[in-house]
Amino acid sequence: MAPPEAEDHKLRGDLNAFQLLFGILAYNAPLVAVVAFLPLTIGYGNGLGAPVSYLLSGAIIALFASGFLKMSRHIDNPGGFYSYIALGLGREAGLGASFLAVTTYYLLLLGGYALGGVLIGSFVTDILGGPHVAWWVWAAVCQIIVGIFGYFNIELSARFLTFFMCCESLLILVYQAVVLARGGATGLSASSFTPHNITSGSIGIGLLFAALSFSGFEVTAVFRDEVRDPARTIPRAAYGFVAVIGVGYAVSTWVIIQAYGPANAVTSAATNPTGSVTATFQTFLGGVGVHLVSVLVITSGFASLIAVHGVLARYLFNLGVDRILPRRLGAVHPRHGSPHQASIFASAVVVIGYLVSVLLKADPSVLYAQLWGIFGYSLQILFVLTTLAVLVFMRRTRPSDTTVWHRVIAPVLALAGLVVTLWLATKNIELLIPGSGAVTITYVVLAGATGAGVLYAVTLKRVRPDIYRHIGRM
Repeated sequence: MAPPEAEDHKLRGDLNAFQLLFGILAYNAPLVAVVAFLPLTIGYGNGLGAPVSYLLSGAIIALFASGFLKMSRHIDNPGGFYSYIALGLGREAGLGASFLAVTTYYLLLLGGYALGGVLIGSFVTDILGGPHVAWWVWAAVCQIIVGIFGYFNIELSARFLTFFMCCESLLILVYQAVVLARGGATGLSASSFTPHNITSGSIGIGLLFAALSFSGFEVTAVFRDEVRDPARTIPRAAYGFVAVIGVGYAVSTWVIIQAYGPANAVTSAATNPTGSVTATFQTFLGGVGVHLVSVLVITSGFASLIAVHGVLARYLFNLGVDRILPRRLGAVHPRHGSPHQASIFASAVVVIGYLVSVLLKADPSVLYAQLWGIFGYSLQILFVLTTLAVLVFMRRTRPSDTTVWHRVIAPVLALAGLVVTLWLATKNIELLIPGSGAVTITYVVLAGATGAGVLYAVTLKRVRPDIYRHIGRM
């Protein structure tokens, strides 16, 4: 339970399940996934069997959600993985996990701005015929707008995200409907669901790519204080997210295969993932469809930036409330009920990050791929640690509103699937994080962030036990 003083640090909002669901879907950038990510699962994963990878990964996350959501009823603060791991595995592990999460969300946001700057610059120059402007200028423009959204109440961001999510979802649905109505490139085929194709290619990489598509799941808990009736809203949004990503991405992947034609799908996806999908939009929706994709990919990425910024700001906010970071970061805006100081701080450190990348002359497209890979890998670590925390917590407390399914069966099955996914991520980490020396840097950064959090907790326990007791606000 939160201490009495924590009541002064409650964020305010009135999001319903639909708004929360669209907020976490925006984090996932579905149109960007359809155009640029799902083809990778086809080309480098298990080929024609790629749709099944999303169904299997969805089943693992659904098992994870069973215990995760039951445990959420016993956590009184919106700390996400931080709160769960602190409550289940101890304050040292919790603070280590929080430092890991903050570091990797920061890197993801930094990479998102790099990609956003490239996409906007390309659109302005190639589509609109405008002048060439450095990517970091467009990134700075995005940063200002995202910072404004982060400063105000969550409902402002929710309305924006819902609108653009509806637009990109509608485009995806129209694309799917036209492909199916026209019978794809060579006639519709169910070959994706045969045992031979499910296990073809590299099913391990297929499962890994599919698992990475579920990033954002924990956002349901991060926005706990800003939703209407958390006991009902969070489970609805969480299971809705699992269904939309698991089933929705499986359907989208299958439709892309039909648009390519099964005989050409794997080669086309592996040779030119983004360009080949855009070509199918040209084939089935014409030039108008391609132009809509160009615009909505940018708005989809921008909506994702707003969502990720919000998550990072709330992690910083919670660490400020717990007095791990300066208490000023735990301030709530008196009018908007937002983590405005944490949001400003998040914007400032991201500006510093991409200015450093400019000075180092980093390629923004490569930078995005590397930083996204680091985030995806660390996310698997956090999923595993959180599942262990759920198992320990359930065994220790045996909550009355749970059954053996919630306490043992579902978490153990989820843990098995997540450990396999983490092993696959480790085995194929060079594919996730391209570039000479990037893997070594990744291990150093992740181990350093986690170790710093653990060491800080140990130090606080000895010299500032009053602050140590605030970790996770247990």
